[in-house]
Amino acid sequence: MNFESVLSHHLIDRKLFTFMVGPLDLGLSPLIITMWVAAVIATAVLSFAARSQSAPARLTRGMIEPVALFVRDDILEPIFGHHAHYYLPYFLTLFFFLLTCNLLGLVPYAKGVTANIAVTASMALCTFFLIQFAGIKEQGLGSYLIHIVPGGVPWWLWPLLFVIEFFGMFAKCISLCIRLFANMLAGHIVSLSFLFLIFIFAQMSKVLGFGVSPAAIGLALFIYVMDVLVSFLQAYIFTFLTALFVGGAVHPH
Repeated sequence: MNFESVLSHHLIDRKLFTFMVGPLDLGLSPLIITMWVAAVIATAVLSFAARSQSAPARLTRGMIEPVALFVRDDILEPIFGHHAHYYLPYFLTLFFFLLTCNLLGLVPYAKGVTANIAVTASMALCTFFLIQFAGIKEQGLGSYLIHIVPGGVPWWLWPLLFVIEFFGMFAKCISLCIRLFANMLAGHIVSLSFLFLIFIFAQMSKVLGFGVSPAAIGLALFIYVMDVLVSFLQAYIFTFLTALFVGGAVHPH
């Protein structure tokens, strides 16, 4: 077995067919389909928990409600204050979509959506546009542009600092993109690396291959369990940092 081909099959996107609209290729790919599946799963589970009165729905609601309240009370309200209710739908959608994508990437044969840098870059770009939207909405265009640079700066430094602060927003979003991508990718690589130790040692001797298999499988399962925890953690970190960056545009002082 080839480690590179197995990893690329899981992570690299390949178009099933192309559909060009000008310079844009709007064709379907396994990665796009996986994101659609994640969106459908998240919508179905949350709708079921919110609307159904059955026993499974109450159990599901009991698990989801504390998470939603945590996002509202411990992430948004300390950052946004009385503006929290306005931005709550976006951040709940962001958190549960990311969490579903992260967990779906751990399913065998499923695509690792958030281990693809194109996906994480797109989500970071959404954060960048949300920062601009929130800042302009809450402060007005002129006030928002003025407050990009901290107060008390000499006028002759203002143009330089404006450029630095503006590109600093890009840097924050790039850090969001790289952090999520790298953490999710690392788990897949480490798990596969442990499993491929079996095949590497088996090429030397079948006895060695069987000998290392319990340890290799045990370590791969341990990393797999850790990836479940990392899936929750990375969804929280991305949501929290997005809230922090957007909150800085809503409350510049």
